[in-house]
Amino acid sequence: MAARFKHLAIMAAAGAGTIALIGQSVAPRAEALAMQAQAITAQEKRQGAEVHPKLLEEFGGAYQVPQTSYVVQVGKGIAVQSGLGNARDDFTVTLLNSPVNNAFAIPGGYVYVTRQLMALMNDEAELAGVLGHEVGHVAARHSEKRQKAAQRNSIIGLLGQIGAAVLLGDGAAGQIGQQIFGTGSQLLTLKYSRKQEEEADDLGVRYLSQAGYDPQALSSMLASLAAQQAIDVRSQGGDARSVPEWASTHPDPARRVSRAATVAQRFSGSTRNRDVFLSRLDGLLYGDDPKQGVVQGRQFLHPELGLKFAVPQGFAMQNGTSAVTINGQSAQAQFTLGQYSGDLSRYVDQAFAGLGSSNQRINYGQMQRTTVNGIPAAYATARVNANRQLVDVTVFAYAFANNRAYHFVALTPAGRADAFAPMFQSVQRLAGAEAAQIRPRRVRVVTVARGDTVQRLAARMAYDDLKVERFLALNGLSGNAALAPGQKVKLVTY
Repeated sequence: MAARFKHLAIMAAAGAGTIALIGQSVAPRAEALAMQAQAITAQEKRQGAEVHPKLLEEFGGAYQVPQTSYVVQVGKGIAVQSGLGNARDDFTVTLLNSPVNNAFAIPGGYVYVTRQLMALMNDEAELAGVLGHEVGHVAARHSEKRQKAAQRNSIIGLLGQIGAAVLLGDGAAGQIGQQIFGTGSQLLTLKYSRKQEEEADDLGVRYLSQAGYDPQALSSMLASLAAQQAIDVRSQGGDARSVPEWASTHPDPARRVSRAATVAQRFSGSTRNRDVFLSRLDGLLYGDDPKQGVVQGRQFLHPELGLKFAVPQGFAMQNGTSAVTINGQSAQAQFTLGQYSGDLSRYVDQAFAGLGSSNQRINYGQMQRTTVNGIPAAYATARVNANRQLVDVTVFAYAFANNRAYHFVALTPAGRADAFAPMFQSVQRLAGAEAAQIRPRRVRVVTVARGDTVQRLAARMAYDDLKVERFLALNGLSGNAALAPGQKVKLVTY
């Protein structure tokens, strides 16, 4: 969380896509789609250019590091195989500074991959395969069909059990849902159909082969992702973060591995470029960027802003560029900042005003003033009707030094606003000594020495739990893998 949170309702309109669940049969239409690919239109170029800067803001911004030019080179090389453009410069490829495992593409020739997902890859062909799949969605114009579906069924899962009743329409709750949580990819409930996913996978494999890569690369990448997803699920208690975005919105990558491998048998190609990829990967930031705050267990700590808070048991956090999103089965919240003039009551009022529509203001109850861990605070709750379901919306704000203020916006079922009471009371200043201990993790590529074992190398991983499992998933290795002297492997260290 590095800047003021801006409400984004962009991914559904842009048709951005992430890899999703596929079936077990080969989609024959993919071959026809590859032969009939249509060039990017002027309208798609305008649409992509409008959405691109908003996506950068939502996903941590473009990551300008030595690895960036390499990712751009590989991405353009695979994207041009799609027929969407005849020149590499028809595409804009971006490495995102995000700790979320994600990749997507939008109409207009814009292709994205996060540094976190790149770190999970083990060769250049896997990078090309991931980006090829996403370009395949755009080449098949899947986003147009999904956008039409969104217009017919604009439902966002805001509150778990009652989420299906919260429609993004003209009602107050719909406005709140859209403006607090947007329809960005992190909470987008719409998915591509199984048929569309099969087509995108088949196209991605085809693009790999056309570029000379090993077409099995998409399958091996999916296997690593499945292993990482299992680790994230197991470590929920120790690292209260939702499962990787690439998996959470489109679950079960394990079921896709065998199908992608079967499809790849129809194609040729052998290039993997493992050594080149690992040399470029070395030193890449892994996990949270301390400049944007970090998630540790159920705590969020921001050394630059000098604050921290904790979420209740059973809730997961997702840290974004400008807000922290808190998700639970029956409630959700976001923590962000706003313009502060020194009047905390006015600050809360402005936060509610920002949640309403231009012609419908949210009426909240009595403003309450309090102190939380020595920090002046104010809060209020509004009850709104969401399609015959009552929802409580709470704004809880805190005044810090240097004329700064931050606040939670929380949505809960009516009468359940106290579900976040422990979180509201947990906000406190982050001491300098504690802030100084927050260090970034990085990917380091090391050469296996004689006598090195999986266990010995895994012990160097910068984690307190599941070290062996993390090492195996990071390197795409099976549980009985044997290491050979001279082999290059990845570690995550401080």
